[in-house]
This record gives sequence, C-alpha cells and structure tokens, in this order.
Amino acid sequence: MIIRCTQKLLAELKVCSEPHEPATESFMDCHATLFRIQRHKCVMISNDLTLFTIFIPFLTKQEFKFFDRVVGEHFFKNLLHENIPQPQIEAVLSEFQNVGYQKTCNRRVLGSMNDLRRAVEYRIYEAGSLERINLYELNEQLNRTILGMINHKYPIKMFREKLKTIG
Repeated sequence: MIIRCTQKLLAELKVCSEPHEPATESFMDCHATLFRIQRHKCVMISNDLTLFTIFIPFLTKQEFKFFDRVVGEHFFKNLLHENIPQPQIEAVLSEFQNVGYQKTCNRRVLGSMNDLRRAVEYRIYEAGSLERINLYELNEQLNRTILGMINHKYPIKMFREKLKTIG
C-alpha cells in the first residue's frame, strides 16, 4: 500500500518519500493531507480509486511515529461502522502491513479532498467545536457526498463495489 502525502504531512511524519512510481490501479493506494482545525492536527486520507475518505482529528506527535497503525485502526473502526463484512475488512487491513510513503501525484484526488475538507470544516462549525462532533457520523456523511471525480457517485458505493472484487 502506498500513501501519497502532502509535503506538510511528509514533514510531520519525518520520512523520506520513496522514489515516485507511476500511478497504479492498486486498490488501497491513498492520498493524505495534514491540516489544522481549532489548533488540532488533523489528517484526511482518501482512497485513490473510490475517494472513500477517513477524517482523523487530534493527532499527537507520538501517533505520527506509528502513522500506518493509526490509519489502519481508523479504517477498521469506520469499516465496522459501515457494516462491511469481516473477510473484506481483513483484506483491507492486510494492506497496512507494508506501507510506503510517496509525494502526492493526482491533483484530481487532492481537489476532491479539498472539497471534503470544506465539508468537514462546515460540519464542525455547525456542531460548535471539533470535540462535539461524532467522528463516525462525520465520516459516514463524507462518504455519502456525490463527487464528480468518480462519475457523480457516492464514495461508499464505489468502495463497496471494489471490495467485492478483492474478497
């Protein structure tokens, strides 16, 4: 699995990106970005093919040292929340055993992530603060947002279709 990170996220992770490889059609390759909301470090990670997105707030310095585990844990909890069957969850989590980091390479994915970031900021504003938001409901709402990059479909629907092919 390759996580393509923005420069800010690569700096926070304190890793050197691997040499850039051409974009592949690997199912679990993702793009990730780091930003702050109400002075808290937050990461948004989106699957390259389906734009299935996970928003992870309140990241600490220690969690960036074990970033692949943190992301895997959040994927696991969100997939459980989405009622994804256990064999498919295990197939997704097996991808987190060998994670590489590269620089971002797809501006369309980043553009969609920026749109989703604005949606996150609005929902947090609506809730009153980041602490008051239900993270699983927020991620559920993000993945039920129609996005142009995936032919005006829902990310969760695309993600479920792709999961059927792997498990």
